[in-house]
Amino acid sequence: MGSSLHLNTPAACGEHGTMFVAFELGKTQWKLGIVLPGKARLSRYVIDGGDGEAAWQLIAKARARAEKQLGGPVRVMSCYEAGYDGFWLHRWLLARGVDNQVIDPASLQVNRRKRRAKTDRLDLEQLIGALIRLLWGDRLACKVVHVPSPAQEDDRRAWRERERLVKERTAHTNRIKGLLHGQGVRDALPRAKAFGGWLGSQRTGDGLALPAHLVDELKREHGRLMLVEAQIGEIEAQAEAAREAAAPSPLAARINQLIELKSLGPVSSQTLVGEVFFRDFKNRRQVGSYFGLTGTPFDSGDKTREQGISKAGNPRARTAAVELAWLWRRHQPASTLSRWFEERVGHQKGRVRRIAIVALARKLMVALWRFLEHGVVPEGANLRAAPHG
Repeated sequence: MGSSLHLNTPAACGEHGTMFVAFELGKTQWKLGIVLPGKARLSRYVIDGGDGEAAWQLIAKARARAEKQLGGPVRVMSCYEAGYDGFWLHRWLLARGVDNQVIDPASLQVNRRKRRAKTDRLDLEQLIGALIRLLWGDRLACKVVHVPSPAQEDDRRAWRERERLVKERTAHTNRIKGLLHGQGVRDALPRAKAFGGWLGSQRTGDGLALPAHLVDELKREHGRLMLVEAQIGEIEAQAEAAREAAAPSPLAARINQLIELKSLGPVSSQTLVGEVFFRDFKNRRQVGSYFGLTGTPFDSGDKTREQGISKAGNPRARTAAVELAWLWRRHQPASTLSRWFEERVGHQKGRVRRIAIVALARKLMVALWRFLEHGVVPEGANLRAAPHG
């Protein structure tokens, strides 16, 4: 079903030879907005969610109509917001000759009124408008997401799964400890190999045997804990085998390179390479921005203040960067970065120290990027005596 709505965007009228398409993706329905070359009217269509062929039929039909009117080929440029549908649609469109862009939803400009209207119709207009402005060279129109290759997407699954499993392991461990603590049994070690035998000898705080149903629940909980432990071990063994291969992949080679620096281990190196350093950065500002560690000053009129870091980047990478900054101070105390931190912080505690460690994290990530790209060892840093083993 199609409907039309006037799009008050001058660029839509002036960009001849290019047809603009915007997708508003939902689980049950997809909404498409199409602006033909030289037109200022947005036509809207609704199809079933995930029905790529129906979307392609609408796009092909509209392009054929536009080519007939113009008497020549028409370029198709499309966009959708990064989200639940991932990147398969992007690759599917590229394979059909569509110049697609995946847009960061947080980068789209919105009305700042307290109560603003938000509907799928308005979202389509906003996406089309941002796409047209982007084509015209407006770098503030929106931010385009860097789409990883299928191999890069698949490579990062292992440690993301490990991250989830570690959280699950912590939950199972805390549950077992909590159940036992409620019976007056303290200092339980659920991950110990002899936990089953230890559990059978325990008594409640008032000297009674542990209730039968509680023991059954603890055994089931412990069984799930052991399963998670085994899966974590399997993932770590696969990662180690990839790093120690005779001809490691480019990803594994970069992980090995980072491990050469003291304070960086296999897990942290894998997180940084898989989440960040598989990309090509042009300068240090792009590195800091991707981590979300850049400042956000507010300087307007007589009001001047720093609002803190943007936190607009990759949250997994940012967490790893801050954790590594603390480890860097401990294991690389003679490095220039550690001395820079000590000179500015000294013996101060609290907020000043937390702010400074974020600044150190940004500097450290830039230094690691230079180490990977150009082989420049961070000044004063120590390498491991021998390759990892």
